[in-house]
Amino acid sequence: MSRVRGPRRLRRLERWATATVTAAALTLTASGCVVVHGEREVLPATTPAEAAKALNRFTEAYNAADKAYDRTLDAGFVVGALGAIDGARLKAGRANHPEGNPAHTPLTLTDARFTIPQKAGWPRWFLADAKGNKGGNQRWLMVFLRYGVTEEWRVAYLTLVAPGDIPEFRKDEDGLAEALPESSGELAVVPGDLSQGYATYLSNGGDTFADGPHTTGWRELRDRAASRPGLARQYIDQPRTDGAFAPLALRTADGGALVFFTTRHYEKQTAAEGASVPTPNKDVQALTTGEVRQSLTMEFFSNEVALDPPKGAAGQQVSILARVQGLTSAQGG
Repeated sequence: MSRVRGPRRLRRLERWATATVTAAALTLTASGCVVVHGEREVLPATTPAEAAKALNRFTEAYNAADKAYDRTLDAGFVVGALGAIDGARLKAGRANHPEGNPAHTPLTLTDARFTIPQKAGWPRWFLADAKGNKGGNQRWLMVFLRYGVTEEWRVAYLTLVAPGDIPEFRKDEDGLAEALPESSGELAVVPGDLSQGYATYLSNGGDTFADGPHTTGWRELRDRAASRPGLARQYIDQPRTDGAFAPLALRTADGGALVFFTTRHYEKQTAAEGASVPTPNKDVQALTTGEVRQSLTMEFFSNEVALDPPKGAAGQQVSILARVQGLTSAQGG
C-alpha cells in the first residue's frame, strides 16, 4: 500500500523512531523521581514503515465498521471531525440496516505517500495521501494523530482532493516536513483563526477566502434554498478548535501552509403556518430526536483543508481545496 523512497531516509527515520520512544520513556533519577522527556524533544512523528502500518490498521477497521454498520469496530481509529461524522453515519446505518450494510464495498488505498513532520510535544501527527477505489480520481488525504507513544494512531481529518491541488511541502535534507503551530503569524491567516474566520465568512461574506464551491458557491446555494416558498431556512456557523478538532498545518514549499480545520453548522427548517416540514430521509430520521412538525434543526460537522498563503504574498486569500461534511444530530419541533 505504501511507497517509501530512499533507504537512507528510512534508516534515519527508523533511528529517530527509536529516539522518540526512548525520549518519551520514563526514566528514574537517583532520587527515585519519574521524568518524561518526550514532550520537549523535536522529533519526527513516526517513520514511513509505521505510518504504513497505521494506514493499514485504519483501513481494516473502517471497512469492518462500514460492513457491519457498527461504530464500535473503528471507534479506536477515528477522532475529531472524522470521528463525529463517521460515528453518526454508522449510527444511522445501524438503525436502518441492523443486519449490516447492504451496499458495502471495501475501501482499498494504494500508492500511499506519507508526509511526516517533526515537532516537539503532543499530539504528534502525519499526513497520508493515497489513491482510493472510491471518490473518482481524487486523492484521499488523512491526518493521523496520537497523544502518546502507547496510543493507537487515529484519523482526525479525512478529505478528498484533486491530485493537481495537493501542494509541494517544504522538507529538510532527510525528507521531514515542517509543522506550523496554530498560533503562527507567518501566514495570511493564523491557522488557529481559520475555523472562526470561515464560520464568519459563511454568515457575513468578506474577502478572506477565495471564490470556489466551498465559499461563494456554498453561500449561493444557501441563498437559493432560503427563498423556497413555505419553508424558511436559517443557518448558524460555529468554529470548533478544541482537542482533536484543533487545526493542523504543514508548511508548503512556497512558504504558505496546507491547513486542516473543523467547523460546526446548524440548519433550521421552519414551515409556514398551515404547512409542514418535508419528511426527512431515513438517515436523518435515525439521528432525529423529537417529533418533526413545524421545524427541524440539523447539526453538521465539517472538516476542511485549505491553502493559507504566506503573509505578505501577492495573493492573500485562503483557498478551500476540499470539504467533507456529515450530519451528526437533528431535533424536531
